Amino acid sequence: MVHLLLPVIYLAFISLGLPDAILGAAWPSMYPQLGVPVSWAGAVSLIISAGTVVSSLCSDRLTRRWGAGRVTAASVAMTAASLAGFSLSGSFWQLCLWAVPYGLGAGSVDAALNNYVALHYASRHMSWLHCMWGIGASLGPYLMGQALTGAGWSAGYRQIALLQAGLTAVVVMSLPLWKRQAGGAEDRRSALPLREVLSIPGARATALTFFCYCGLESTAGLWASSYLVLHGGLPEETAARYASLFFLGITAGRAASGFLTLRLRDGQMVRLGQAVTALGGAMVLLGAAPAGLVCMGLGCAPIYPSLIHATPERFGPERSQAVIGVEMACAYVGTSLMPPLFGALSARLGMGLFPLFLLTLLAVMALAHGAKGPARAKGESAL
Repeated sequence: MVHLLLPVIYLAFISLGLPDAILGAAWPSMYPQLGVPVSWAGAVSLIISAGTVVSSLCSDRLTRRWGAGRVTAASVAMTAASLAGFSLSGSFWQLCLWAVPYGLGAGSVDAALNNYVALHYASRHMSWLHCMWGIGASLGPYLMGQALTGAGWSAGYRQIALLQAGLTAVVVMSLPLWKRQAGGAEDRRSALPLREVLSIPGARATALTFFCYCGLESTAGLWASSYLVLHGGLPEETAARYASLFFLGITAGRAASGFLTLRLRDGQMVRLGQAVTALGGAMVLLGAAPAGLVCMGLGCAPIYPSLIHATPERFGPERSQAVIGVEMACAYVGTSLMPPLFGALSARLGMGLFPLFLLTLLAVMALAHGAKGPARAKGESAL
């Protein structure tokens, strides 16, 4: 049963990544046609992020009532419908309208899938599944780029919506497998209120850990190229190629991390990742930016999957969905807030702040990760 369902979950993680980067890829073609300033992409992104935060916090209630399989199917269907709506939008307000279900679908499926894999699969699968997300995130802009050379951005959104609709059909057909693996009946216990989740020892620390990690990753991804141009003096095309090394390091590192988890526990993987990320940040600070970005990507690779996979062990399987929902929500908040915060600070203090900003987030993350939480097993049971 595990082997029959696992390919479906791999496909679902690819689908999670498919839409994530296509707005940025399509926006240079979209905003002139919509007649809005280029900066208005931030409003669409903010609406999507707000939806993901809300649906992540609701994931415990939804998953207890409907089960991970049905939540995944409904969420992917909602995302497919939203992408189809984007393809039909002829004005900015229509994009904003469709961004609401887009974000709501993305957040709930992310939290439900991550908890399901953490409960039912080994740590190596979490690393490899998040590697699949990277493949989807790379494939989305490629498909949009192909569409932009011919039929335009609407066709690109329509193509990706059709892929999501096909995946919805696959997930629906696999629903009996999800129920059998979960043990039959859905969890009918009451969902934990947010206040109660945050009162669990260690929950606030792990929420801060996710906030800092995703703030670090998104800031590095958005500003690395600008740092290389404005502080390192590199040509724009060279800087763009070097900046992509960070994401290449994450994708390759997650593929390799799956094998390392055969010998290392989740907490050890997180600390190893933090150490390698710190080394990469120091390399960027000392002037070896290209190699440092690769090193930082490799270091970031195991952190997020290992933190999620450790959640049921640290907080208990009966509370893991609620905690992972809060983790996902804080991750999205960090992704939304930290890149613009760095942009505002760099406007005053200079682009040279980039590696120091990343290392500060890393230091706070390491302190939060080291905070004591509930021990549930002999040995290293905490994160």
